[in-house]
Amino acid sequence: AGGTLLLDRMTAAAMARLFGPIPWTWDARTRAWRTDAIHYAAVRQALDAGRWQVVDQVAGWKPVRWSPKQACTLRPDQQQAAAAWRASRRGVIVMPTGTGKTEVALAIMRAAAVSTLVVAPVRDLMYQWHRRIQDALGYDAGIIGDRLFRVRPVAVTTYDSACIHMERLGNQFGLIVFDECHHLPGPVRRDAARMSAAPMRLGLTATPLRCDGRHTDLDWLIGPTVYEMPMAAARGEVLADYDVIRIPIHLSPAEQARYDLLTRQVRSYVAALRRSGAANTWKDVCAAAAGDPAARRALAAYRASRSMEDRAQEKLRVLEDLFRLHYGSRMIVFAGSNAMARDVSRRFLIPCLLNHCRKDERQEILRGLEGGRYPAVVANRVLDEGVDLPEAKVAVVIGGLSSTRQAIQRLGRILRRSGEARAVLYEVVCAETNDERISRRRRKSDAYQGTRHCKV
Repeated sequence: AGGTLLLDRMTAAAMARLFGPIPWTWDARTRAWRTDAIHYAAVRQALDAGRWQVVDQVAGWKPVRWSPKQACTLRPDQQQAAAAWRASRRGVIVMPTGTGKTEVALAIMRAAAVSTLVVAPVRDLMYQWHRRIQDALGYDAGIIGDRLFRVRPVAVTTYDSACIHMERLGNQFGLIVFDECHHLPGPVRRDAARMSAAPMRLGLTATPLRCDGRHTDLDWLIGPTVYEMPMAAARGEVLADYDVIRIPIHLSPAEQARYDLLTRQVRSYVAALRRSGAANTWKDVCAAAAGDPAARRALAAYRASRSMEDRAQEKLRVLEDLFRLHYGSRMIVFAGSNAMARDVSRRFLIPCLLNHCRKDERQEILRGLEGGRYPAVVANRVLDEGVDLPEAKVAVVIGGLSSTRQAIQRLGRILRRSGEARAVLYEVVCAETNDERISRRRRKSDAYQGTRHCKV
């Protein structure tokens, strides 16, 4: 009921003795005990162990018959991942981008043959899952999201839609698959797992770690990590071998002088906050900007300095050289902001993919890249994860977050193996600015070991 379980006709003493750490609350309105639906499997296990006779009105999932299609043959590492999950039927599979996590999940779905909900972070991935289920399992899955509400025994949805509808749908699926599950532990999105009674739970990700530390909550939202493939094991075997080349660029003397002035203004304001004993996190600075002129000036100086790093004209010059060097090869350019993505698009007359682009526009651009009509595309974050891209072996990062996860995901976009072709990722970094520090932080992963530094 409403994403929770209700249990009546049991005393408080019996509840404590039987269920231990499961958090039950007495609901005086219904005169029954209530707990989150996520605990359904543990509750049933405790009741069965105690040989309690109960009327179970929770499980609304049912067996599923797949179309008699040929099952996809898994590689040995994929078979190990599927077997590791089947041992407990709960848990997270961690494999680098391009190693076939989707194929593992489809094999698990085929074997489970039960009502299944697949949860994806964005609409494009939701529709991609719909196509993959149709192709691999011969099933026309329901769609819950993007103004559609077609519920079927097997369905696909987004995290946002799952949070909205799970209180009504939480008992209809025996297996729930969380794609890119590092999104799940957020304060709102976790409701998609908390209100689901599905006893079988599968998480898929290439990069489970979160900067806020909430990745540890995946253990109870989905289950522990049951299989992990390091990048080193996939490099040159399952994935293409690759090079990472870091290219530092510099602001002009006039630009550098202005940049230094702006950063001094920000530091001076933060130092004044510390001397006054006031809170001095960046969140506090943003909150203070509503009524403090000094905070507004510091915030404006910070944004101006970030714009100078992100949109440095020297980055465009280097990018022009790289286009010439890899003429005839498909290229993906990853920008750090929508503004820089548009700058690149206008300068080189290549399509620009942003989060607000419509689905048909994105598909047309990706088809154009695959067919050779477009030699390259530029994007901010929309291509960072999940969405299937045409084969490309060259990527250029000209800006981004300090997140190691984003760095690995962007690298993974060019690592799908095609013969012995070698991939290359260029990182263009504005030296002697905060851009340099951000670059160092996002390259802490072992995937970036052996990065070559190139001066231009």
